[in-house]
Amino acid sequence: MAKAALLVNVENLKIVERDIPRPDTGEILIRVKSCAICGTDIKVFHHGHKHIVFPRITGHELSGVIEETGPAVKKFKPGDKVAVAPAIPCGECYYCRRGWQSMCDNLKAIGYHFDGGFAQYMIVPEVAVRNGCVNLVPDNLSFDEAALAEPLACVINGQQLSRVEMGDTVLILGAGPIGCLHAELAKNIGASKVILADVVQNRLDMAGFTGAIRVNTKQTDLKKFVAEQTDGRMADRVIVAVGVPEAQEQSLELVSKRGSVNFFGGLPKESPFARINTNILHYGESFVTGTHGSTPLHNRMALDFIAAGKFQIRNYISKKIPLEQIVEGLKEVEERKVVKIIVNP
Repeated sequence: MAKAALLVNVENLKIVERDIPRPDTGEILIRVKSCAICGTDIKVFHHGHKHIVFPRITGHELSGVIEETGPAVKKFKPGDKVAVAPAIPCGECYYCRRGWQSMCDNLKAIGYHFDGGFAQYMIVPEVAVRNGCVNLVPDNLSFDEAALAEPLACVINGQQLSRVEMGDTVLILGAGPIGCLHAELAKNIGASKVILADVVQNRLDMAGFTGAIRVNTKQTDLKKFVAEQTDGRMADRVIVAVGVPEAQEQSLELVSKRGSVNFFGGLPKESPFARINTNILHYGESFVTGTHGSTPLHNRMALDFIAAGKFQIRNYISKKIPLEQIVEGLKEVEERKVVKIIVNP
């Protein structure tokens, strides 16, 4: 028997004992070592999700050790230290064949369609194994660090879509863990100036390790601040790492000519609209893109970046908790008291 945090229904999360699952022919059984709490986990806890049929074990930022493999699995073996990319492409649709796996028509996800990492054991489905979602973890990385490859993978996808380049001024709205990862990645790419903005001073204080220029937008006129930092040119790349319509609306006033704006944070399904001045795009020849998830390749890249010491990844881990404290952990993350909490089942 093994423990799991079972989301029975909305806001009904129970620690249960269940039989250890056994892998089918092409599947892998993982002993989960680390699973980070994501902002999406909080949304699912409170509101559910269109792809989740209850009961479900959530959690998708995870790493662990392979306990057992199905007979058809040849690439991996028991004892391998792995991280799992949770977004599972089908490998067969038009978008997968174009190489755009995050846009897969048949996309499935661990923690949504399949049970996730808030459990002592988890099955990696055959379609995930077949399409490269299981990545070996470099020897110099801990399980906790490897679990954070998933959010970094999404950030890598976002900055590729945004075309962040050497010499750019990059403005990031939102100083949570995603905003911090964006700041560090932009500096790694070679951005000449990285500005991190938020309305919560505590978040800005916790983000000090990124080395970004930090600005509290409750105390400072952000448009004027960015203009001063760029000799009036404004930011080459603006990344909206919060799901707030006002931030999306303001972002267009902060981008330079021929620059890009990335709506990285999605809006609530109840109010998914923002009013934007399209004349800014028309006359500035700038463009807007969005980012949804990542691919298995992005996950591999993220692991390699972290292993190479390109990110101060340990600074993201504010706290580690056992599975039994997961409800309290969700609450702490929601209250923005921490950067990241890792669940060690």
